[in-house]
Amino acid sequence: MSERRACEIIGISRRVLRYVSRRPDDAPLRARLCALAAERRRFGYRRLGLLLAREGLRPNHKKLLRLYREERLAVRRRRGRKRAMGARAPMVVPAGPNQCWSLDFVSDALVGGQRFRVLTVIDQFSRECLALVADTSLCGARVARELDVLIARRGQPAMIISDNGTELTSNAILRWTQDRLIAWHYIAPGKPQQNAFCESFNGRLRDECLNETLFTSLRHARAVLSNWRLDYNTVRPHTKLGGQTPAEAARQCALGHAPGHIETTSTIKHEGERHCA
Repeated sequence: MSERRACEIIGISRRVLRYVSRRPDDAPLRARLCALAAERRRFGYRRLGLLLAREGLRPNHKKLLRLYREERLAVRRRRGRKRAMGARAPMVVPAGPNQCWSLDFVSDALVGGQRFRVLTVIDQFSRECLALVADTSLCGARVARELDVLIARRGQPAMIISDNGTELTSNAILRWTQDRLIAWHYIAPGKPQQNAFCESFNGRLRDECLNETLFTSLRHARAVLSNWRLDYNTVRPHTKLGGQTPAEAARQCALGHAPGHIETTSTIKHEGERHCA
């Protein structure tokens, strides 16, 4: 049977039958995208696109998404159950670095089963991770000593925000705040969204570092956390800062330029609630 007759029977044109796609396979872009996704397994296509842009590869966002899906690089996310949303007061975003720090604790375990905790300290304005202190026990006096070391390096903050944990409401912390004349704000019990900046950071820390690493010892955990903190501050693009790193945002503020904050207060709260769940 001729080609013309066969096309008439099945109802397509000969032009469609003979069409050959001219779309390039983008092999170098695919290879680099897969390499970055293998290195940063919890990054989505937007954040991977920011890393590609740093290397001079700037594909259209629709093309990047298509390649991302064709290579099956999508990140599976665990969704928390929906909860009732009540009225909330707006969260005040600091106007500069060192105005407000956030503190919280994250727990994990070594391969042998021993539990350890990590004290996280972030600057709410630049989103910099100021400290990641890992130990099997972190009492109030230890927290005060770590804050003294941090203040000696960066200067004194105007306010510190934390939850009502026993370590952060101890007599050692109360004496420390009185001696330092630092305002310490405790969030309402059962309202972690009031410390949403730190809760959001803790979610990233657990998703991209703690859940991705088997810690053999406390020394190993401290080394991994130190490297991850350096990477988070200087390499990892922050979408809420317009693709900048926290260190770049702090540097721009020091030069008198405001960093690219693009989130709203409601976004911050929802993000914190998601990671708390």
